[in-house]
Amino acid sequence: MFLKELSLIHFKNYEEARLEFGPAINCFAGDNGSGKTNLLDAIHYLSLCKSYFNPIDSQNIRHTAPFFVIQGIYSGNEKEENLYCGVKRGQKKVFKRNQKEYERLAEHIGAFPLVMISPADSELIEGGSESRRRFLDSVISQYDRRYLDQLIQYNRALSQRNALLRQFADSGQFDKQSLEVWDMKLIDHGAPLYEERKRFLAEFIPIFQQHYKQLSGSGETVELRYDSNLNDSAFAEALEQALPRDRSILHSTCGIHRDDLDFRMDGHSLRKTGSQGQQKTYLLALKLAQFDFLRLHHDADAAPILLLDDIHDKLDESRVKKLMQIIAEPRFGQVFITDTHANRLPLLFGELRINCRVFCVQKGAIIPVESDDLQPLS
Repeated sequence: MFLKELSLIHFKNYEEARLEFGPAINCFAGDNGSGKTNLLDAIHYLSLCKSYFNPIDSQNIRHTAPFFVIQGIYSGNEKEENLYCGVKRGQKKVFKRNQKEYERLAEHIGAFPLVMISPADSELIEGGSESRRRFLDSVISQYDRRYLDQLIQYNRALSQRNALLRQFADSGQFDKQSLEVWDMKLIDHGAPLYEERKRFLAEFIPIFQQHYKQLSGSGETVELRYDSNLNDSAFAEALEQALPRDRSILHSTCGIHRDDLDFRMDGHSLRKTGSQGQQKTYLLALKLAQFDFLRLHHDADAAPILLLDDIHDKLDESRVKKLMQIIAEPRFGQVFITDTHANRLPLLFGELRINCRVFCVQKGAIIPVESDDLQPLS
């Protein structure tokens, strides 16, 4: 299954646009700020019902327009799938598949798997644990519907428990039995999430390490460690031990909502000791491993779409070439890439004897480029 056609109305800097894509590699070329990344974000919306960059839907509406619409036609296995995402200011987001509206957006997650690689991924290294948990959850949720449902229920229980802790502080009265009701809900939903995260990482880490070795060509050793309150004690015991602190700071300090991933290279923190190139390569290996993992856990006709934004950022030409060689392998299906030079990637793919479709993006206008129009780089 691949994205055959994309249509936009009032989305970010696009008043209106319609594009037809090839089933393999598609390149968007243009200056910074021209709207290349916005096209990738529109494709991200169709798979995951939200923006990769801005979680506030209304802020993705163009200027003062009252709404935006993203539509996509997917083709494969002698059938077509039509997706529709519409957002009106002040109203609930509408998402449809083949003209039928979803009651819950969570029902769509995983139907059209996708992996996004962007300079914004540096937040995984530089940011807090929430970013790394979001990465974990985004991968697992695309192949395990039960996981996403459990996660939603866990977060609701967590919110109620935190509200109860604040209520105790305001009233000056503590009711342990009332708190234990929410403790049990945290355990019921959180323990399976913890076990699934462990299972996922046990399979994922070797794939990730192999990708890093292939990309870097070096002898560096990379690790990915799972830090959790539950590694050393049962959930109920951990909640009991954390209770005095929870009552003091008025929120829950123990649970899978505190989990983290520890990125390491040669036994040291990647954030503290890794160069920009090493960090970028680490993140690329993470995302390529995500692609392979999702591919292995979906039907053969549902290979993930791969989005690569500004791929030359912090990578030397040799590593870019290795990356392009990897994504040209048969296991990769449809790929979308952005670049600031119209010729650079098509000529590289030409050297590798790989066809690609090129679109020139200029301030909201999108022009398909014929291969005969490409000129050698000076």
